[in-house]
Amino acid sequence: MDLGITGRNALVCASSKGLGRGCAEALAREGANVTILARTEAEVKRQVRWVACDVTTPEGRAKALAACPEPDILINNAGGPPPGDFRDWDRDTWLRAIDANMLAPIELIRATIDGMIARRFGRIVNITSSSVKAPIEVLGLSNGARSGLTGFVAGLARKVAQHGVTINNLLPGSFDTARLRSSVIAARAKAAGKSVDEMIASMQAAIPARRLGNPAEFGEVCAFICSVQAGYLVGQNILLDGGAYPGTF
Repeated sequence: MDLGITGRNALVCASSKGLGRGCAEALAREGANVTILARTEAEVKRQVRWVACDVTTPEGRAKALAACPEPDILINNAGGPPPGDFRDWDRDTWLRAIDANMLAPIELIRATIDGMIARRFGRIVNITSSSVKAPIEVLGLSNGARSGLTGFVAGLARKVAQHGVTINNLLPGSFDTARLRSSVIAARAKAAGKSVDEMIASMQAAIPARRLGNPAEFGEVCAFICSVQAGYLVGQNILLDGGAYPGTF
């Protein structure tokens, strides 16, 4: 299937590795002109345009938009805040989480959406988390900040759809990324008194697909959401979790 995005400009945040990289590679394969963003220069050695910047800061966002000033496709993505106990989180900790996982994506949307409206084409995908549908106890910071972003874009998506601009959210479950292993799984393993490998085996057994997700398959779904064929998909929260969420809706 030709997704109809050849030649479109795509700005993909946090895309040197993990889920962001999966999205960047899928978009590039479909012919998009991809600009990838990462915090450090050492992480952005790809055969696409790249920028070393931190999009959670005003300076980083300015640098990203200087490299790709008129994106047709924006993939908002940022590493989630660390796990922990809410009793240990002060106001500054909460504000850092909100800045990174709610306000930074909103600022990038604000900076790019009017150009998309003028060109009558735009695709914005926010990579959030399955915790938006089913909160994860140790990820309270992520639960709160990402839910705030979800609520904001729900209204905006319906306002701009008439202009050929869609905004949707991708909610990853357990994908085999370095962050999942080093942060979330490590925290769960420590709390349960298990090794990381034991915890991974336990997680896989609890997922109907009996495995962790692959970032490449996540990227393929993202690319489809950015396609011309997905123009009627508006304001949705699309859960990719191997069937782990037990609900009917």
